[in-house]
Amino acid sequence: MRTIYKYVLVFTCIVSLAIINKESVLRASDELIPQTDELTQGQAPQTLNGLPSEEPEEEDVDAVRHFQWLTGSQKSVFRRTISNSGGHKHILILAAGRTGSSFVGEFFNQHGDDMFYLYEPLWHVQDGLRTIQRAIGVNTSQEALALIQRDVLRGLFLCDFAPLEKFMWQWPKEHMTPALFRRESSEALCKKPVCTPVVGNVWQQCKTLSCGPLDLTLASKSCHTKEYRAIKVVRLGRLDSLRPLLEDPRLDMRVIQLVRDPRAMLASRMVAFASDYQKWREWARHGQMPPEDDKEVQWVRGECERDRKAAVAGLSQPRWLRRRYMLLRYEDVARYPERKAEEMYRFAGMPFSAQAREWIRRNTQAENLAAASDAFSTERHSSEQADKWRLSLPYEMAQVVQKLCGPTMELFGYSFVKDEQTLVNRSISLLDPPYLTH
Repeated sequence: MRTIYKYVLVFTCIVSLAIINKESVLRASDELIPQTDELTQGQAPQTLNGLPSEEPEEEDVDAVRHFQWLTGSQKSVFRRTISNSGGHKHILILAAGRTGSSFVGEFFNQHGDDMFYLYEPLWHVQDGLRTIQRAIGVNTSQEALALIQRDVLRGLFLCDFAPLEKFMWQWPKEHMTPALFRRESSEALCKKPVCTPVVGNVWQQCKTLSCGPLDLTLASKSCHTKEYRAIKVVRLGRLDSLRPLLEDPRLDMRVIQLVRDPRAMLASRMVAFASDYQKWREWARHGQMPPEDDKEVQWVRGECERDRKAAVAGLSQPRWLRRRYMLLRYEDVARYPERKAEEMYRFAGMPFSAQAREWIRRNTQAENLAAASDAFSTERHSSEQADKWRLSLPYEMAQVVQKLCGPTMELFGYSFVKDEQTLVNRSISLLDPPYLTH
């Protein structure tokens, strides 16, 4: 019961904060709408893959124009922003589930001893809020969730774990926890002095060591010594909620949004999260067209729309995000991992380390088929992974996703398939443009 009371107390504070800040949040939302330049008189808006768009909004048009510029022969130059961050670089990898974000996150995790990388710390926020909601029967608003996520991320980038601790199911005692989500995916948390000796039966298995409970005070001290800090998240609701972080003089922050063909994401989720996608598996097994008003179908539409809106905000380059946003397609990473890694490092203002380069070469030509077939492995023959889904997703399912996610697919340059033969013919590219460059 003490645990439930803890969460009720936290939630009460959150709700109070949300109510107090409600008007300011709404005002900020108005201010955060990207300001777009007017189209040249008489210029007709176009989509990335040449398909007509239904009455595109002005912000969509501006984002498309910027996207088209990025895909040209001229590479943009990302100047280092003058800040009071003490020379530290802060990188946020923003993605949806099953976009290859774990794989891309390793590009930074493997950088070397001057990198502090965290794998999906916002998992604890989602898990903690679900516990609170079940206990008191109150749902968290999207505005309140955005505020919470933002403040937790700010703390972590500044090496302060206190905001995150409040949402851990096993509340850390004296800042010690045996239950940080996927600790083993962070090199910095699995090395001495953060990796402490095992205490009794309480330990966490890192990739090469068995470590005692995570001492968050030691983790914080280690974080302060690192020049580069990177966080990978898949549970961030809104890009514009990050504006206070990007304007914080203590941070020199870059946002990398990773996207993937939504048809591929569905195919991957049906394998990796079979129990959660049981309906989709049944529909695919029996060749049924899902009912459009089904909650799970609408959820897929909502996911696509969220990713599209985030990209529109980023590509429109509002002043607070200018030269701090990068759009990355998983398909480009899978085909050209080393080249894309170099672009990401250059964008982040980091030298591309020999250690990261070697890890990429070693882990993108995986000969171990068992490892490469693991749904959660970061080891893969990357060029074979990009469109493997085309042989497993039924054409009827692809049609459904195209209908639900059409505007998102158009913005990111994913071509539609009009028959089953095109879908399974992997010699036909579904990327337009064929390579997205920064």
